[in-house]
Amino acid sequence: MSLAAKLLLSPLLLAQALRTRHRLPRLPEAAGARQGHVGQGPLLRLLVAGDSSAAGVGVASQHQALAPRLAQQLARACGARVEWRLLARAGLTSAQTLNLLQCEPLAPCDIAVVVTGVNDVVDQVPSHHAVAAREALANHLRNALGAVHVVFAPLPPVHLLTGLPQPLRWIAGADARRHDRALARWVATRADVSRPEVELPLNRGVLADDGFHPGEPVYRQTAHAIALHIRQQVWPLLKSKPHQETPP
Repeated sequence: MSLAAKLLLSPLLLAQALRTRHRLPRLPEAAGARQGHVGQGPLLRLLVAGDSSAAGVGVASQHQALAPRLAQQLARACGARVEWRLLARAGLTSAQTLNLLQCEPLAPCDIAVVVTGVNDVVDQVPSHHAVAAREALANHLRNALGAVHVVFAPLPPVHLLTGLPQPLRWIAGADARRHDRALARWVATRADVSRPEVELPLNRGVLADDGFHPGEPVYRQTAHAIALHIRQQVWPLLKSKPHQETPP
């Protein structure tokens, strides 16, 4: 999307954005535990962090959301005891997610899954600033919490979010694709971070009631895709680590 086109449409886009903020229902974060353990076998310590899509906005219970589903699927796929924790808050950008992590006393983790990006688009954060924030996130997770690998979820296909009117949906979708391409280019430069492919054919049947946040089918598919990615590309690296011991 050219800057000239965005400037030309800016009065309409601003009006649509303001109306959308007032019109969309304010959905709560999913209720339920934000830490737990599941499975038997070698220990895998998982941290899930990020924005509303990490916090489970769009479903009633954390059991329907991303973090517990991902832990369950990893336990089955890897034959592991997964100790998981969720640290997320609706509305956070990538930089704000870093601030949240820096302010919380957290136990060490082996793998971190970070779900951010949509609010970078909404808040018009330049893509290179969002990438810099993710790099700082990865460095903090590695240096402060001992994460061996950080998985950054791709941005969703914003152009398919039915809760957004046109042309706002089209413009935001183009921005999201640009942010996601920048994320993909950056993760290719580091061995300790990755971005899984997540196929999300979005429509009213799989989204939350607001047409903007994920519904239960989206969380289920995302957990499956990230678990498969970790099992194939990350878990083999972790099995040889000294702390990977089977609990008594």
